[in-house]
Amino acid sequence: MSIISNIKKIKNEIPETATLVAVSKTKPNDAIQEAYNAGQRIFGENKVQELVQKYEDLPKDIEWHLIGHLQTNKVKYIAPFVSLIHAVDSMKLLKEINKQALKNNRVINCLLQVKIAEEESKFGLNTTDAEALITSHKVKGLEGVNIVGLMGMATNSSDENQVTVEFESLNTFFKQLIPHHPQLTTLSMGMSGDYKIAIEQGSNMIRVGSTIFGGR
Repeated sequence: MSIISNIKKIKNEIPETATLVAVSKTKPNDAIQEAYNAGQRIFGENKVQELVQKYEDLPKDIEWHLIGHLQTNKVKYIAPFVSLIHAVDSMKLLKEINKQALKNNRVINCLLQVKIAEEESKFGLNTTDAEALITSHKVKGLEGVNIVGLMGMATNSSDENQVTVEFESLNTFFKQLIPHHPQLTTLSMGMSGDYKIAIEQGSNMIRVGSTIFGGR
């Protein structure tokens, strides 16, 4: 199937209220352009250098998301244009994003990454630390940062029950926060292998790469 038909198929499988982030990491510009020509405008990259190059080369109405782990010393390169940073997991990183956002007269939207997977390789905050950040007066004083939701990655497992439980746990936490923090509108869960489960468990933003562009 073509990139265009892959995007159409996914969009038919998810609610209109859910956002599709096309994960374009390692993919050439012509593949991204093909998705763009199909109407896709939101793309996700996990490496800062690659993201900056693609931003420079491709149409300027693309919304670029940084979905990978972000080092503080790299924030300055994406601060002028990034639409959403998915994997914020520390106060130190939030402070740097704030600093660089203000330098660019911007407010940068961020998601807090919550660790729901069993794998040690996955980054993320526990729910206690995530809630502490959201409620922190220091965070509320960061004028260049807007925490708009949560992001989580399930264990890379063929056990659908385990994946379901992990996504369900993050959705439950998200729902608990919303009454006190109405600015939280985005729950980013689900990738190529598990986005259907994620949608069932309340995700309203999925990050899909190989199902759109083919294997790496």
